[in-house]
Amino acid sequence: MTSKQIILERLNRKLGITTLNEMQLSTLNCSEENTDMVLISPTGSGKTIAFLLPVILKLNPQCKNVQTLILVPSRELAIQIETVSRTISSGYKINCCYGGRPIKTESKSFQESPAILIGTPGRILDHIEHGRINTEYINTLVLDEFDKCLELGFQDQMRAIIKHLPNIQKRILTSATEGEIPEFTGLKNPRKICFEKKIADKKLSLFQVISSEQDKLKSLEVLLRNLTPGPTLIFCNHRESTERIGKFLTEQNIFNEIFHGGMEQIRRERALCRFKNGSTNIFISTDLASRGLDIPEIKHVIHYHLPTNKETFIHRNGRTARMFADGSAYLLINPEETIPEYIQDDHSGIFSLSPDINLLELPPMNTLYIGKGKKDKLNKVDIVGFLIQKGNLSKEDIGMIDIKEHYSYVAVNRKKINRTLRSILREKIKNMKAKYEIAR
Repeated sequence: MTSKQIILERLNRKLGITTLNEMQLSTLNCSEENTDMVLISPTGSGKTIAFLLPVILKLNPQCKNVQTLILVPSRELAIQIETVSRTISSGYKINCCYGGRPIKTESKSFQESPAILIGTPGRILDHIEHGRINTEYINTLVLDEFDKCLELGFQDQMRAIIKHLPNIQKRILTSATEGEIPEFTGLKNPRKICFEKKIADKKLSLFQVISSEQDKLKSLEVLLRNLTPGPTLIFCNHRESTERIGKFLTEQNIFNEIFHGGMEQIRRERALCRFKNGSTNIFISTDLASRGLDIPEIKHVIHYHLPTNKETFIHRNGRTARMFADGSAYLLINPEETIPEYIQDDHSGIFSLSPDINLLELPPMNTLYIGKGKKDKLNKVDIVGFLIQKGNLSKEDIGMIDIKEHYSYVAVNRKKINRTLRSILREKIKNMKAKYEIAR
């Protein structure tokens, strides 16, 4: 089998992807030309696989140094790309670097150079300037979610990094929207693959929800109780607002997770994991969650705060009605707010609130924390076998398993998790003592 056939076979076997979509095929065909590439496609369209395929095919197995550098705007996106890279590549070391984790830990991982290095600009620049990374053999540069990198102010770091890359042969820039490309990227006559306007007709329903009071918390609660159950994403413009809303909903016994850039990394990871694995259906976030996060298909998007511009509005709504699925977006408006002009052109109806309706359901799963992870050679098979044998669970009671370096999260049937926890508290997993608790 050729390298290309091996990767496609792993995509099928590991991720269940039997065929590439039109955008991925176009990118793969373009990669065979020795030209720079600009890929413009919306969030959720498969850009990660699209740019990873040519990256992995270009790797030289004889080279023992970093060959590809992938710069991303957020820690979560770095982790997501690392996970997909490890899944579809074979025999290549892959490292991931980002703020919020010890530099010493990352430095140790460079004792054996990775073939692919993924990271946020600030952390990558720090490693380069302190001589921890040999940039001489880096021949491919990927700037993923480039428009978001610019929005977050990473221009200076990216410019400084690129100055340290003397032997780049191929540059790949990905973005959700089309815009001007700064000179510091070094792209020369790039081949543009634009799928920005080739989005399948979205079955997105847009509604206005009128709050009778300026403080919209109570209206938000009623709205959540009026919606058909499903993954719901609530967008705020401020970190403090996510905390305030989360606290209020918790007081109303409504399960939720909050997410913003000011949280510690482990707390963000736990919140994201609990949302993805079905331990909660309500995720309250700043616009950090509008792009670059690997989260489930969203049924409802709620704009608790009106988006600051049209682009933000589009990206928020892009989290629902994806891949031909239905979805709804709700603008929560108080008496002093007016709908921005860029939204007025969209067809929207009025969603009437009823205080007598309560459709909220308990999330089907809860999350079990196990204090062992990849560094302890723990894998998913070990965890499933342990929970079936010692925790008296069936396979149907066990959901998504997320194994980190030093610990793991497991989705467990909510009705059985307390009984399971009591059963395993004094048990060893893979002959190791471990801490077990419900992740909150």
